[in-house]
Amino acid sequence: MKQYFKSIAFLLLVVPMFLFADEAATVANPAEETANAIQTLTVGLDTLWVLVAGMLVFFMNAGFALVESGFAQSKNTVNILAKNFIVFAAATFSYWAIGWGLMFGDGSPFLATEGLFFLGGADNSPAIGDAYQGVYSSMNWTGIPLFAKFFFQLVFAATAATIVSGAVAERIKFHSFLIFSFILVAFLYPFTGHWVWGGGWISELGFHDFAGSTVVHSVGGWAALAGAIVLGARKGKYLPDGRIKPILGHNMTSAALGTLILWLGWFGFNPGSTMGVGDGSVMAHVIVTTNISAALGALASTVTAWVILKKPDLGMILNGTLAGLVGITAPCAIVSPTSAAIIGAVSGTLVVLSVLFFDKIKIDDPVGATSVHLVCGIWGTLAVAIFGYEGAPAGVEVPSILTQLYGILAIGGFTFVLSLALWFVLKLAGGIRVAEEEELSGLDLGEHGAEAYPDFNIRARG
Repeated sequence: MKQYFKSIAFLLLVVPMFLFADEAATVANPAEETANAIQTLTVGLDTLWVLVAGMLVFFMNAGFALVESGFAQSKNTVNILAKNFIVFAAATFSYWAIGWGLMFGDGSPFLATEGLFFLGGADNSPAIGDAYQGVYSSMNWTGIPLFAKFFFQLVFAATAATIVSGAVAERIKFHSFLIFSFILVAFLYPFTGHWVWGGGWISELGFHDFAGSTVVHSVGGWAALAGAIVLGARKGKYLPDGRIKPILGHNMTSAALGTLILWLGWFGFNPGSTMGVGDGSVMAHVIVTTNISAALGALASTVTAWVILKKPDLGMILNGTLAGLVGITAPCAIVSPTSAAIIGAVSGTLVVLSVLFFDKIKIDDPVGATSVHLVCGIWGTLAVAIFGYEGAPAGVEVPSILTQLYGILAIGGFTFVLSLALWFVLKLAGGIRVAEEEELSGLDLGEHGAEAYPDFNIRARG
């Protein structure tokens, strides 16, 4: 019996030691537990910020839809809203299917060859640096999950396609625009994006584009310019005697509201490109330079339009605001607020002159998308070299203006030539422009069998 009690006592003493060994080890190392908790919290906070910023960029689709439809005639409102709605759906599928992998997959400096389809590559995000193991190593600098990286880059890709919509408005076939958008996001945009943000050959030269003045906006602008050239002008825009007939937008309230939404969305577009919170200083810097440039773009376009057109034209004011936002997108993290003001003012002036120039050479862009995104995207990319300063974030070197110009020409030449070829192929395959009768009566009825304002339709009398 005595031996029996000894055995019981032994079990009561020893077994708990094994049961609580792990807990004791944990308690014995509180520093490690604290470090793990901080790491988890950091990843969670960075991920939350990137996703919220991505949602702001997604909401820019509403802004683009309101701006484009407001600048267009009422008879084309349904068509424009449908284009701006469906373009994000098309971009989502095409970027998920191949665009992401082609842009960020490992491979050569010219072309990605790994992880190409459906986010199917190996990836152990949020591990970063040397701890990262996967095929998307160009994105191993940000410690967030793969899906967060994908979502933020997706909304950028969709923006490039949306830019095209405005330049080809009021005369393009719906299915042709849809096909072009799908191919742009699946191949053209990610191909050049790999050269810059995917660790490709242009980035190796030192080219800098923080949030996409060239990678996103100029690419969309080059594709838009090619489309406007192949499509030709709207009927009645340029008269035989050389005069330009204004085709006024039907709802400037919509256009103004859309511009404000885009301004708000840019507070996700640029600061969100930090892809992490850090101590918040870079985010704060970027949001201030972004806002100042937008404001000066609005003011400069107002003055420029007032001087040239003798009136403070609202359309020019709105486009001047967007021009300031596009111009600051590349240099926002490495320029001072004063430089941002200059960049915005130049952008606002440029956009007015550019809109008038494209009209003079008879390239019809109903919303001024080419002037805003292409011309000011080029300017913003050059501004990186002109205004970049020593207070740039650690590891960022200000490139030379020749490096920036080289990148602009390489990306622009590739995008414009292939876009032009694609538009011509679509034109030969089944046509890209609606019939003249449909254009005159409105694309809403011809393309969609519906009207945006059926109870307020005013038809011209013969």
